[in-house]
Amino acid sequence: MSPQAGFILNDQIAPRIAGAVPRSILCVGCEDPQELIQDGICMAAKMIDRLEQQGKLGKVSASNISYYTLQHLKSGRRANGSSTADVHGTQSQLNGSTELHSLQEIVAVSEYGDELELHDTMTTVSDDPSTIAARHLDWAQVLNGLSKLELCMVQALADGLTLRQAGRACQVSLAKVQELQQRLAAKVVEVMGLDVLALVMSRPQWKINLLTWNEQLACKGDRKAVV
Repeated sequence: MSPQAGFILNDQIAPRIAGAVPRSILCVGCEDPQELIQDGICMAAKMIDRLEQQGKLGKVSASNISYYTLQHLKSGRRANGSSTADVHGTQSQLNGSTELHSLQEIVAVSEYGDELELHDTMTTVSDDPSTIAARHLDWAQVLNGLSKLELCMVQALADGLTLRQAGRACQVSLAKVQELQQRLAAKVVEVMGLDVLALVMSRPQWKINLLTWNEQLACKGDRKAVV
C-alpha cells in the first residue's frame, strides 16, 4: 500500500467507520463495536489495496469505500471470511443456522430464587468416556506384574473394605495388609506420579474458570456465586 493509500485509509475512511459502526452495525455473538471497527478498517484496507493494484484508486471516493465496508459488516461479512459452514461464523448466526449462548446464561430460576445456569445442565459428576479409558490404561500399568495376593488386596480396597476386612478376605494378617498397602501405594506413585490424588480430585479447568468468575462477580455485589 502506497503512502497516499495509507493517508486515505487513516484520515478519511477509518473515522467514518469508527463513527458509524456503534450506531448502525449489529454485533453478533461475543463481538463488540471496537472489534467490528478494527475488522471494518481491515476490510477497507483490502479494498484500497485492490483498487490501487488495478489503478482505480483515484476513481473511487473514500465515502464509497466506507459505505460498502459498512454494508459488508451489516450482512455479516468479516475480514477473516464469511463462511456459512462455520458454526461460530457471523453468517451462520445471522441466517439462523446457529446460535451462540454463554455457559453462564440463566436457563431457569426456582421459586426460592436459585438460578440454574446453562453449564449446570451440561455437567455431570461421572467421568466422560475418554477419562474412563485413560484411567483404565493407567491402572493396567499399575496392575501389570502384581502377584495374586496384591491383586486380591487391590480388589478388596476397591470394594471399600477396611484393612481388617481386606485382611480376612485375602487371608493374611493385619501387618501383612499394611505392608501390601504400602507396596501398592509406592507402585501407584511410581506409575502415576506424586500428584495423582490431586489430579483425581480436581475439577475440570473450565468449571474452575466459571466458578472463579462467579465468585468475582459476587464479591463485587453484582450477583450470587454459583456453588
